[in-house]
Amino acid sequence: MLTGRMMDFPLTVTHLLERVRTFFPGVQVVSRRGDRSLERRTYKDIYTRGVRLAAALAKLGVGPGDRVATLCWNHGEHLEAYLAVPAMGAVLHTLNLRLAPSEIGYIANHAKDRVLLVDKSLLPLYAKFRADVPSLEHVFVLDGKEEGLGHYESLIANSDPSGFTFPKLDENTAAMLCYTSGTTGKAKGVLYSHRSTVLHALVACMRDNLGIGEDDVVLPVVPMFHAAAWGLPYEAAATGAKLVFPGPHLDPESILDLIERERVTFAGGVPTIWIGILDRLDRERGRWDLSSLRRMIVGGAAAPPAMIDGFAKRHGIEVIHAWGMTEMNPLGTLARVKAGMGTISEQRHLAYRSSQGYPVVFVEQRHVSDDGAVLPWDNASMGELEVRGPWVASTYFGDEGADRFTNDGWFKTGDVVTICPEGYVRICDRSKDVIKSGGEWISSVALESALMAHPAVLEAAVFAATHPKWSERPVAAVVFREGMRASEDELATHLAATFPKYWLPDAYVVLPQIPRTSTGKFLKTKLRDDFGSILEKQEERLTAPP
Repeated sequence: MLTGRMMDFPLTVTHLLERVRTFFPGVQVVSRRGDRSLERRTYKDIYTRGVRLAAALAKLGVGPGDRVATLCWNHGEHLEAYLAVPAMGAVLHTLNLRLAPSEIGYIANHAKDRVLLVDKSLLPLYAKFRADVPSLEHVFVLDGKEEGLGHYESLIANSDPSGFTFPKLDENTAAMLCYTSGTTGKAKGVLYSHRSTVLHALVACMRDNLGIGEDDVVLPVVPMFHAAAWGLPYEAAATGAKLVFPGPHLDPESILDLIERERVTFAGGVPTIWIGILDRLDRERGRWDLSSLRRMIVGGAAAPPAMIDGFAKRHGIEVIHAWGMTEMNPLGTLARVKAGMGTISEQRHLAYRSSQGYPVVFVEQRHVSDDGAVLPWDNASMGELEVRGPWVASTYFGDEGADRFTNDGWFKTGDVVTICPEGYVRICDRSKDVIKSGGEWISSVALESALMAHPAVLEAAVFAATHPKWSERPVAAVVFREGMRASEDELATHLAATFPKYWLPDAYVVLPQIPRTSTGKFLKTKLRDDFGSILEKQEERLTAPP
């Protein structure tokens, strides 16, 4: 075999850290604090403080592969850890502050975290799981002082970086540890490498993907504790883009204020965030100047077509639908309409844009039946999506969940999908949420999207309720827009125009808000726990003697 004669140059996060210092030292990193004030630093500051952080951690004995955990909101100090901890050869472990204390304790103990960087506002949460993590040796409070704990700013200020240099790392060195949300079973760790992180960032920055460039102002609304904030901090570092962090303020008014104030051009978050923002924009038209915003990326759950269409038609904002997973670093597919598809109707155009899209370069896909047969891309065959690629996990950190990985090198996503001949994926359900009624599959995702297209409906989640005859039947939980209502008959009539009769929900539950997971997705396990027997109770009432 004739090999190429190119340099063996490692793809590492260290290069990104050195790059922002060298080429973009004056670019701002803006953080909104708990008191709503804005703190401005530069990439030069991030680099200088990052070196001091790494030198201080090394002096404490943190070495190659040791886990340094964060329990933080999105802000500049978190970015320092994102860049400096992997660059020193240690592993950054982002703890999900939305989980229950017992779950956080399990995860931190499973990871054997040695150091924790924690926001002062989250110390009450930390206190609830501290006893469950015997490996924890040092705790530093980021935005204040607390008796008995280290002070992050003092750690930085007292550090002597004069004799410290970042080590030369192999690109396959572990860089970051992220755990799945653990909605079914124990959370599992996904250990990203420097190579996977850098490749992911480079591909994400491509024009036909997220398209982030040096002239962008990037607002990661997606939490930095969730799947590496979709790689947005690394993508900004790779291009030199300005970063704006929202801190703990994720309500629509705070996000809209940041977009206007900092002239944000690119923002990323889960659908529930954007649903609330669209509703606020519709109710208070003209209040905010969003002319700078050229693109929003939405992922983490299926985005309703009505939301995508509403942003475009009523506010001139492009929403790009993406799909991925913690196990994928996380980007997998992106919903853009291919230029070569010719002239298509507005309805078909929206259908493609509201699908999960087709894979970004280097991600491969297939979907399989229950018996493992690879299914055709015919836009009809439903099966579990499997993926592989250079930033897809090959095993879990603790070697649990071996059944999620096939013998021929694919990862089982747990998403039930169809794939059209053009390669566009459409998620019908998570395998744990799919509704099987009388032997027929019903897509809760399709019903939810249709319900949220009704003018009175703000949010909708469809889940399986037990049924004495059909085993399972769909039930819809809905949240109405402020000052609006619709009857069950009106909602059923709205759905009947699109779906067969057996797909229509047997009942509707009106709620003030749909319960959510730690990452903002609708929590259907909670809905099933609370309302899963609603149809059996109705049947009991109907059959009870007078």
